[in-house]
This record gives sequence, structure tokens and C-alpha cells, in this order.
Amino acid sequence: MTTHQFQTKLEWSGSTAGDYREYSRAHTAANPPAKAELRLSSAPEYVGEADLLNPEQLLVTAASSCHMLSFLALANRKKIDVRAYEDDAFGEMPSDSKPVRITRITLRPVITVAPGTDHALVVELAHKAHDICFIANSINSEVVVEPKIVEA
Repeated sequence: MTTHQFQTKLEWSGSTAGDYREYSRAHTAANPPAKAELRLSSAPEYVGEADLLNPEQLLVTAASSCHMLSFLALANRKKIDVRAYEDDAFGEMPSDSKPVRITRITLRPVITVAPGTDHALVVELAHKAHDICFIANSINSEVVVEPKIVEA
């Protein structure tokens, strides 16, 4: 058995000595061996910077990306010609849930396939992708998949 490890290096500096609303939530994350560095903050609802990504968005992004990669692998194995994949995903975090958490992630992929492709099979694979997605299997949020299939 192989155990894969994924590293993240997070850095923040500043001071929390002042008022709660005053200290910066901006920080960076590096994920070796990837060269890209992310600039992050908390969500604006939690005194963060709106122009930076926040952890809640990254969780939804991780679920969306993992689902897409799982779906593409399944489609490839079934010899389905997928031409494009776009997802307008969102997460819901009710402020009254205890503990506060993202309770639901809705994935709404628009999957473009070659003309003549069996749409029912594509929908089936989109739902199966959820079952094998590493991220979906790692979180306790409900993940809903609402695929739309188009041809081009």
C-alpha cells in the first residue's frame, strides 16, 4: 500500500495586538512541488480581504476540481469524447449551524461532449465521479451534483 502525502506551507506575519477588526488576515500558502503561491485571507464576512481567495472558496474549489478530474478519468475509460467542462459550484455555510461549517456543496458542471454521445451515460458517470472523488470522500459536507450535458 502507498500513502501519498500532500504538503502545504502557510505563512502569516503581522500583529494581533490591536482591535479584532484591525489585524490582517492576509497570508500566503505554498504547496511544494508546485511553484505557484496563493495569497489568501479570511472571507469578507470574517473581516477578510474580498479580492483574495479564502479557505471556504478553496474547499469548494477542491471539491469541484476533484470531481472534474474523477469524471474525466471515467469518461476516458468509457471512450467518451469530452470537449469541455465548466463548473459553477458553490458552498453553503449557515451561520446558525453548530459548529459553523460548510454543510452543502453544489456542483453544476456543464459538460460538453462530441455529437451523438449518450447523455444518460455521461450523467451516470458524473454521479459516479462523486463516489470516487477523494475530496468528497474526505469531507462531511453534503455534495450535490447537477450536471448539464451539451454537444459541440
